[in-house]
Amino acid sequence: MAREKTLIIGNWKMNLNVHDASLYLNRLDKLVKIHRNVEVVIAPTMLALQTLSLQVNLRQIKLAAQNFYWRDHGAYTGEVSANQLRGLVQYDLVGHSERRHVFNESDKDTRAKVQAAIRNGIRPILCVGETAGERAGNETKDVLYDQLIGGLANITSEELDQVVIAYEPVWAIGTGQNAVPADVTYAIRSIREQIRHLYGAKAAETAQVLYGGSVTADSASGYLSLPDVDGLLIGGASLDEHAFSNIIEKAHVAKK
Repeated sequence: MAREKTLIIGNWKMNLNVHDASLYLNRLDKLVKIHRNVEVVIAPTMLALQTLSLQVNLRQIKLAAQNFYWRDHGAYTGEVSANQLRGLVQYDLVGHSERRHVFNESDKDTRAKVQAAIRNGIRPILCVGETAGERAGNETKDVLYDQLIGGLANITSEELDQVVIAYEPVWAIGTGQNAVPADVTYAIRSIREQIRHLYGAKAAETAQVLYGGSVTADSASGYLSLPDVDGLLIGGASLDEHAFSNIIEKAHVAKK
């Protein structure tokens, strides 16, 4: 899959109930223009997915799940599977730092989720990134390699075309610290280098790799201008429809 579109993803995390999510999407619908060179995705709370799937214009905005369980069905009280999300979402977040560090999900969990998403025709967004301690110890590249190998094990080169990779430095999420262009370039080139080792030069070139980490409407253009960045994974700014639509327009301009 060629890197023909810039991917802009809004992760709402545990914000907005079903009613508020519907109202927000109605407001966003009026602000977001359809651009052939930008794909817009929002990841609302699980409760809102079905309502929004009936409301959303998929030519304009796609939907993503924030989480799911890797088995397709079974006696797993309280869980939702990728199989149950088929038809509701086009993307799934996998391995987000909050899943790894708050809920102690392992690379084994992440790997199983990547496979489950692909098995069910949903594009996984594999999130990778280092903590402040790992960065201070000059372990960024090693951490990224380990998380990529852990998440992509047993994925074929053909299946890799369906995977989106998001670099999210944990130390820059909700901390007020911003990754400078040199940080982002180094990390994403390291990601592509590891993909090259695993799948070859063509895969490294065509893989969609995003940046996420306290991205704002003011900082978005700088990140989008970096040659190895194929889009953005946005947290807090995606909850403001004006800021989010502004970022989408900047992605359109940057791609042109």
